[in-house]
Amino acid sequence: MLKLYGVYRSRASRNIWLLDELGVPFELVPVVQANRLANPGAPDAPLNSRSPAFLKVNPNGHIPSIDDDGLILHESLAINLYLARKHGGPLAPASMAEEGLMTSWTLWAATEVEPHSIQVLYHMVAKPEAERDPAVAKAAIEALRAPFAVLDATLAETGHVVGGRFTVADINLAEVVRYAAPAKELFEAAPRVRAWLAACQSRPAYVAMMKKRDAEPA
Repeated sequence: MLKLYGVYRSRASRNIWLLDELGVPFELVPVVQANRLANPGAPDAPLNSRSPAFLKVNPNGHIPSIDDDGLILHESLAINLYLARKHGGPLAPASMAEEGLMTSWTLWAATEVEPHSIQVLYHMVAKPEAERDPAVAKAAIEALRAPFAVLDATLAETGHVVGGRFTVADINLAEVVRYAAPAKELFEAAPRVRAWLAACQSRPAYVAMMKKRDAEPA
């Protein structure tokens, strides 16, 4: 059975959402982020991203990772592309052209959106209030205006980015765009992005994933 190393409160949520959409069974091996622990190296510390046992799986010391019958893969967005391609169905590319587009949009999410959307999340809600920097949040919001406009224009055609249907590319994009949710002004200026994200997040697999994520200790 496929092993997924991580926890719900991590980028493993992207993989869990996809796996549930695909109906693929998996074993979740709980690995928490080392920075969430006071002493990740303590003898009684839970398995974490700096534990020697996990570093044998991913020497980079990040979650998630998967072990698919001996194939070890890292990076959540790449893992999703692999899993969709392997298991097929409507979420997977139906042609080489679609595969290229899904890869392109995934890399776009990682380079054009996530570096800024994560700063919106951190400096508007996730960090303790004393550690938030409104200037960083404002700069990140401004940096996202152009990518949001690009995505909004793309969604005008079919409501999705590839193939006129919901695919792994939507999952990868939605999980990156989600970080920017505290910046309501971005979504007001990009109504198609707002509607698309709401539709993605209304899917049963996403709802189930988030329910377990919310129940997991912070």
